[in-house]
Amino acid sequence: MTTPTNGELPDRELLSRVAAGDRDAFEAFYRRHATWLTLRLRYRCADGTVVDDVVQETFLAVWRGTARYREQEKSDVTGWLWRIGSRRLIDSLRGHGVRQRLAGLLARRRFADAPSAEEQVLFGVEHGDLAGALARLSPELRAVVQATVLDGLTTSEAAVLLGIPAGTVKTRAMRARRQLRQELA
Repeated sequence: MTTPTNGELPDRELLSRVAAGDRDAFEAFYRRHATWLTLRLRYRCADGTVVDDVVQETFLAVWRGTARYREQEKSDVTGWLWRIGSRRLIDSLRGHGVRQRLAGLLARRRFADAPSAEEQVLFGVEHGDLAGALARLSPELRAVVQATVLDGLTTSEAAVLLGIPAGTVKTRAMRARRQLRQELA
């Protein structure tokens, strides 16, 4: 009688071996579940980078033991893995990734020696109609225009930067566009 290979073992047995530090069992478990988990998470999030990060974090949690499957659980292993992945996706979408990207962007910008292309354009138009129209915007509207148009941040990133809800960023951007359109027409 031959012993089954890791690829033939049931999920529960693979997870027992993973808990004992068996890399081959972990690889077999990953190969068995990574594709469907990725596809299923992509139905929830269109950003492939975020999904790939979440899948990686999910399997790292399994490997490191921060996510342990208990034999007495009534759910099957795929449901258990899906719960881990979907919760990590929700956490990621709640802004953890956005905050990290924004912090990196701000850190790079803070230490830049040369003025950015946007700053050079602003310097070039400071005596034109656009500069005057921008100067006449309220500070709140001008900050949103700065963050979304000149800095190129998404609505979510601008909301984190300015410390206001994303809906407020959208409303202020709309008001700023309307005011600029009226003044430049």
